[in-house]
This record gives sequence, structure tokens and C-alpha cells, in this order.
Amino acid sequence: MGKAKKSQGCAMTFVCGVDGNARQVFLAGDFNNWDPATSRMTRRNGAFRKRMQLEPGEHQYKFIVDGEWQNDPAAMAQVPNDMGSMNSVVHV
Repeated sequence: MGKAKKSQGCAMTFVCGVDGNARQVFLAGDFNNWDPATSRMTRRNGAFRKRMQLEPGEHQYKFIVDGEWQNDPAAMAQVPNDMGSMNSVVHV
């Protein structure tokens, strides 16, 4: 049997608490080239969640709730982006 490779970085769980009417939530950030299609979140215990392996450092991200890009109100920080809005920030 082969050995499991050790993963680089740190496992982070992103949690998006939205109202009960939300149908789909995706996670997009610098860690997935801002492509929401690669990171669909799953509903569990009244919130949407996604576990990701992130490299050490600062990462910017947003949630896409039923097609609408939203910040994470529970994020460590918010920073301006090139689109004239804000991105949420997590430090690993």
C-alpha cells in the first residue's frame, strides 16, 4: 500500500449563515482563482459549510448566495477590491 501524502497548509472550514430560503451557496477566493463553480458549499445545521486546504498567509474570499456575491460578516477583516466593493479576509 502507498503512503498518504501530507497536505500543505491548513484545513479551514468556511461557514455562511443565510436565511432558510437560500438554495445554493458557493465559495470563491484567491485560493480557487475566484471560480465559484469549484467550491459548492453544503447545508448543515442551518448554515452552508465548505472545508478547504489553504496555504499559509492571507486569503481573500466571498460567498455567492443564489448568484449574489456577498461578504462574510464574520470575517477577520474586509479589504477593498478592484470591483469597487469589499472582499472578506482570512489569515492562515
